[in-house]
Parts: sequence; C-alpha cells; structure tokens
Amino acid sequence: SLPAWAGCPGSRLPWEAEPSWSSVPSCPLQDIRNTVGNIPMEWYQDFPHIGYNLEGRKIYKPIRNKDELDMFLEKMENPDYWRTVQDKQTGAELKLTEEQLELVQRLQRGMFGDVHFNPYEPAVDFFSHEVLIHPVTNRPAHKRSFIPSLTEKEKVSKLVHAIKMGWIKPRKPKEDTPTYYDLWAHEDPNSILGRHKMHVPAPKLRLPGHEESYNPPPEYLLSKEEELAWQQQEPEERRLSVLPQSYRSLRAVPAFPRFIHERFERCLDLYLCPRQRKMRVNVDPEELIPKLPKPRDLQPFPSSQALVYRDPSSLVRCLSICPSGQWLASGSDDGTVRFWEVCTARCIKTLPVAGVVKSLAWNPNPSICLVAICVEQQVLLVNPGLGDKLLCAATDQLLDSYVAPEEERLQPVQWLLPTPEQHCKGMRLLIQHGKEVKQVTWHGKGDYLASVGCEQSSQQVLIHQSSKRWSQSPFRRSRGLVQCVLFHPSRPHLLVATQRCVRIYNLLKQELTKKLMANCKWVSSMAIHPGGDNIICGSYDSKLAWFDLDLSTRPYQLLRCWAGASQPAHRALAPGPVQIDLLQNPLLVPVKVLKGHTITLDLGVLDVLFHPTQPWVFSSGADGTVRLYT
Repeated sequence: SLPAWAGCPGSRLPWEAEPSWSSVPSCPLQDIRNTVGNIPMEWYQDFPHIGYNLEGRKIYKPIRNKDELDMFLEKMENPDYWRTVQDKQTGAELKLTEEQLELVQRLQRGMFGDVHFNPYEPAVDFFSHEVLIHPVTNRPAHKRSFIPSLTEKEKVSKLVHAIKMGWIKPRKPKEDTPTYYDLWAHEDPNSILGRHKMHVPAPKLRLPGHEESYNPPPEYLLSKEEELAWQQQEPEERRLSVLPQSYRSLRAVPAFPRFIHERFERCLDLYLCPRQRKMRVNVDPEELIPKLPKPRDLQPFPSSQALVYRDPSSLVRCLSICPSGQWLASGSDDGTVRFWEVCTARCIKTLPVAGVVKSLAWNPNPSICLVAICVEQQVLLVNPGLGDKLLCAATDQLLDSYVAPEEERLQPVQWLLPTPEQHCKGMRLLIQHGKEVKQVTWHGKGDYLASVGCEQSSQQVLIHQSSKRWSQSPFRRSRGLVQCVLFHPSRPHLLVATQRCVRIYNLLKQELTKKLMANCKWVSSMAIHPGGDNIICGSYDSKLAWFDLDLSTRPYQLLRCWAGASQPAHRALAPGPVQIDLLQNPLLVPVKVLKGHTITLDLGVLDVLFHPTQPWVFSSGADGTVRLYT
C-alpha cells in the first residue's frame, strides 16, 4: 500500500529522487525529458504515469488499445512501421532518422559506428625496421645474466617434491568419444516395452515421375501463368513438389538447391515423427462452427432511423421511458430535463434543475407516475403530470398519505419537501445526500429505489422507500468503487458492479450470493436480461462480458466491440442472447449496426434504451440529439 501523499499532484514515489541537474550528462543523444534517472522502468507498470519532465509534472503513459489485429493492419498500411521504435523513458513512438538507421545498419554488419574511422590506416613502427650493427648502449651485461638463479632452483625443487608426493598430478589425456553414435545400440530387442512393439515401418518415398525428368514431355511443362500461380501457393497446397523444367542434356542440369534441405527433412521425419496405428475420424469442419440464424428470421428489430428529438442546448447524457411507452424523458448537461412525446418527437415539458443531470429513471410501475432524477447531491422525485390525469392525481395522493412516525429515526439522507415554486414544476420529494449522486434505479414494484454516490465509502449505495420516506445503507464497509447497481427483475437480489467484479446480494437473507469476475478494466455499465438469467457488463477497455448465472462466475463469452475506449450503455444488448433450440447454448447474434450520431467533443453515443412494447431503440449522444430507430 502507498502512503496518502502518493496520489497528490507534485508528489513523488519513494524511489523517485529530486533531479540533480549537475549529474545530468551533456550527451546530445540522451533524452532528458524524463528525470527519473537510471532506474528500471518496470517499477512504473502499475501507475498511470511513467516519470516526470523538467518542470516536475507527471509524464502520463499513452493510451494503447491495439490488439494483434490492429498491430497487423498498422504493419501492413504504415510504410514507416519498420523504423518506428518505442521510447522506454516516455512511452512514445519515435521514428528513426536516416542517420540513426545508417548507424544501426553499420553495427549489424559488424562495422564501426563512426563513418570516418579507418581501421586499416598504415601503422607507424615505434622502432626502425633496419638492423643495427652496434648496440644502442655500450653497457656491460649483468652478472645475473650468466649465473644460475638460486630462486628458480628453489621453486623447481619444490615442484619436484610435490610431484613425488603426489600432490601435483599430470593432466589426463582427453578421451576420444565419438560425436555421433547409434541411439539404439544397447537396446534389448526382446523387451516387451521396446520400440519394436506395434512397429510401423517408415513410408517409402514416392518414385519420381515424368514431371521430375530433366527433359519432360511438352504437356508436363507449365506456362508463365501456371508458374506464377505455382509460386504463390503454399508448399503444402502444390500439386507438384518440383517445378518441371527442360534441359537439352543431363550436363546442363544445375545442382538442386533444396537437396540438403529435403534430405534433412526426411531424416527428421524418420527420427522425430512417431508412427502408430490410429483410427481415422472423418469430421466435417462446418459442423464445428455454430450455425447462426439469418437476420430476417430474427425480425422485427430496429433497422432505420425514424425520428430525431433535438435538444439545442447541450449533450444528452441519459434517457428513460415510461412503462406505457408514450413519453420519453432526457437529461442534459445544461441542467434541464425534457419530456418528449415518442410518436411526434415534440417536447411537451421542460423542467429546469440546479445542475447537470447525471441519471434519471422512470418508475416501472404503470400505476405510479414518478421520475427519479440525479442532480448533484440530490435525488428528485418528479411527477411530470403527463398522460392520464387520474393516474397523476393518484400518485400525488399516494405521496401525501405519508404519516410521519412519532420518533424520528436516524437516516443517512434527508427527505425534504419542495417549495411552492418547485411543487408547481412537478417536484414532490427531494432526497438530500451528503455527496454527489451519479446513478439511480427503481425496483420492479416501484416502491424502492437505489442511488449510487460518486465517492467510495460505506454509504456509497443507498436504498430508499418512497412510500415511507425511509433510507438505509445495506453495506457496513466498502468493497471497492461502485460503478452502478441494478435490482433483479424477479428475485430479491441486488447487483452491485465495482471496477473489477459484480456482486449479487440476497436482500432477504442479507448475504452475498455470488461474485462474478468480469476480467476487464474497468466495468462501466451493466444490464440484466428480463428473464434474470443473463447479465452483460460493459467496460472502458471496449469489451463486453456476458455472464450466464446458471453456469459459472466467469464470463460465458468475452466480446470486443469498439476500436477505442468508451463508456457505452449496453441496455440495448440486454435481450441479445438468442436460444433457437433448448438443447443448444444461447448465442449473441449481431443483426444491425445503427448509425446517425456525430462525434462531438470526442464523445458519441452516451445512452441506449429499448422501447418497452415495440421493437424500437432510443439513443442519446453528445451532438444534442435523441434518435429513434424502428
């Protein structure tokens, strides 16, 4: 675990010392943008940055979401791929210059790096090559040059004594062991477990035919088009192993260039390839591939854009539709909630709120007309007053029938009544949280709703009961940063998605039922099938994890769908598992790619929603529009 100051701006890790400018060498080839020094760069593999620049700011790693297919396409399409390298200090890709390429090529050929260095310069003798008659000096020879040395005599006597005593032994001559030997020379031929049990003789080579003759008949010679096609085929797919050629005599036949290679492969076949009798099983490869249904058999599904709901103010972040499918609510970043009529694309009502609308959810109970809206630190319960007037009046009567308890109970939030001005706009209750709220979702019966806060704490997930105005925190301690929550459509389960996994809690037994590992980084959204047996999680690394709750806690399938990182809403894919036959496994069948939104501020589609009764899809985007596909 890192200390509390490790994530602060300007703070450094324990091994990151302050840069000493006096110790920086003046080499022109050194990249001094990263001042971490000579340390292993593997220390930064778990951090979003890779070091610090000259100003002391963090150098963040570039976003890399390229798989093997993207790297192969870049290798084929980018002409400078072969001269592009990665800088370990900054993580950026650098293109080698012509001088650097020439230096690398010279080093690969075993030459000197400096072009102007000549290793074959004429040597200058320190002494002259001419032999002189007289010596350079007339100094008489020393007495030690012609008298035996007593020191050497003593050393030799010690060596002779050590050899006599056996302390020093002479070197043994090297044994002449053959390099190649018979592997089965010492094998017992009568052994039951020997290699001769179930012996299968090696297949003989096929005898050469007319096409391998030095002067084959003309009908065996290939044309230029056939030779080109033969060269482009793989060696295993060629009908002829040798290209037929004609020579006037046997003396004009050149040496076969692949003779040694073919002999070596033959030896490997005899030596390394095991031979045993096996029963051949004929399997049709097409039977191994799952048979996908045709798209026309899965109709109806959305295929074309029908209506556009234009929000001229700002990007549309979230959507929600009423249970009857007549009204659509959208939340924008300009602090407004707009209610649209689905069939006419007309904005019926605009509700201004005090901040950015991060999430909204229509009550799924058709007998209650309520919309929950997340705005900063509040969850607003709004009666839009659309549709049946008796239904709206019954909803207000249900909320007004609340009787406060005699003893005030301690709650993690505050239930506030709206002001007269807010009541005229449709607001009925305000749930005041201590921190910002990023998501709200309803239970299927319409009385309970759950909210998710932005900051990690034990009270990040709260469950509220609108009829009794009572809130509670289901968890005592935090299990990680919660991304989103959902209620199970048919069971008393609460699905909590953190960055790494999805936990399923039983609200009646108050225990953890199952923990699903998403194997992605990080979970951004979650959707559950109306049947409650399949869950799909989306992640920021452009993956979809499909879980089958009846099989395992690991993803049943892990799909890659987008080229770049995004935060998609996968509610449109929730009804995706198609099960044609009960004896077969369900499949995810792509049927249509819907386009229409434009990229604005590097953002595209922000939310996707299915119509409750029709095969229609709603999508909201950063271009300030809501589009209906039918």
